[in-house]
Amino acid sequence: MDGSSNIDANVSIGTLFGIYRRKTISTGECTPSDVLQPAKSLVAAGYIVYGSSTMLVYTTGQGVHGFTLDPSVGEFLLSHEEIEIPKRGSIYSCNEANFPLWSEGVRRYVADFKAKPERQAKSRYIGSLVADFHRTLLYGGIFLYPRDKRYPTGKLRLLYEAGPLSFLAQQAGGRGSDGVKPIVDIVPDKVHQRTSLFIGSEEDILEAEDYIKRFGDSL
Repeated sequence: MDGSSNIDANVSIGTLFGIYRRKTISTGECTPSDVLQPAKSLVAAGYIVYGSSTMLVYTTGQGVHGFTLDPSVGEFLLSHEEIEIPKRGSIYSCNEANFPLWSEGVRRYVADFKAKPERQAKSRYIGSLVADFHRTLLYGGIFLYPRDKRYPTGKLRLLYEAGPLSFLAQQAGGRGSDGVKPIVDIVPDKVHQRTSLFIGSEEDILEAEDYIKRFGDSL
């Protein structure tokens, strides 16, 4: 359950999932190679967000679609067909309390994002990954949870958080990155491997990568 620390505060939370095709032929237990696959190998990925309404958003590699639960019939009905994330947005979403712990590249990116008057930047941060991503998917912009001095390899899990969402973002015309390369290309070494995550509008993510390349990612 993503965002479980927000349950008592009645804040939106969610469930994430990713489905991979088994690589081994054996009918026995799965092997590490069955599990440790890059997100680009996903067959399907999605999430359910529990908020003012309950929505299922998913992709099978052919676009992104959203279904809203209708309690009167007990069914999920197609409400958001062929979702496309805007190429650039005005919303940035991050835990700014971690600002002093970030690399120079990330600090400069966030500071400049806010400073450009033509961007009319807005800060929105819920603290539930699914809910923050859902807003970013619909409105555009960037969600970032970079590595920092407390979590030098990142905090979010590659295999079952960053990977499925990055696959979904890509299918909607967006991008997911660890700040250097696409998340979907990273082959996990272990099930609970952590990573930085920059996800959202393609132009915003590419800009963040450029800042990190120019100003550095040292902590």
